[in-house]
Amino acid sequence: MRFHTVSFDLDGTVVDAFTTIYRSYVHTLPLFGYPAPTMEEVRRAVGGGLEKAMRHFVPEERVAEAVKVHVDYSETILFDDARLYPGAVELISSLHVRGVRTAILTNKIGDQARALMKHFNLHPHLDLVFGARDIQWRKPAAEFTAEALRRLGSTSDGACIVGDSPFDVQTALNAGFPAFCVTTGTHDAAQLLAAGATAVHPDLVSLAQEFE
Repeated sequence: MRFHTVSFDLDGTVVDAFTTIYRSYVHTLPLFGYPAPTMEEVRRAVGGGLEKAMRHFVPEERVAEAVKVHVDYSETILFDDARLYPGAVELISSLHVRGVRTAILTNKIGDQARALMKHFNLHPHLDLVFGARDIQWRKPAAEFTAEALRRLGSTSDGACIVGDSPFDVQTALNAGFPAFCVTTGTHDAAQLLAAGATAVHPDLVSLAQEFE
């Protein structure tokens, strides 16, 4: 095994939570006098954290309030539509049983991420679930990844990230290790390779070959 630590993004990589995210925008924006967005508008906005995405829809002075409404509502429907992507359980559990340190690194609120991992019973196979609000930084800041590695007892040498977006690629680049990507999220292979991904696969089932 060439990697001792493998960190996974959550939404779009391990969990398909797009319907939950979309429904939360549809609930939130009309409360602030804005039209409900289309799925495509939300798809283009997401990435880099909820605050960043919300700025696509509301002015800066309303972002914090809109984010709170979005978060509060999403917690009420957190498990309604979320689904694990094929191969997620098999890949993460196989890495863990082989002694690889496994983690979720996400810009989703950490408490929500941990709740989802418990819901899907993936938490026994994960050494860390680390997200927004667990620390002052978030992806792609090098400080965010450094703190995750510290909590894992790992180093950047021999670590990698699995993700679905250019933000995940930039996170890996900022931390100095490879980024393996899947196209199950909101970006295609050309976009991910252009961002600097080490390799791109259609899904986690195919990506598992990187860790054989």
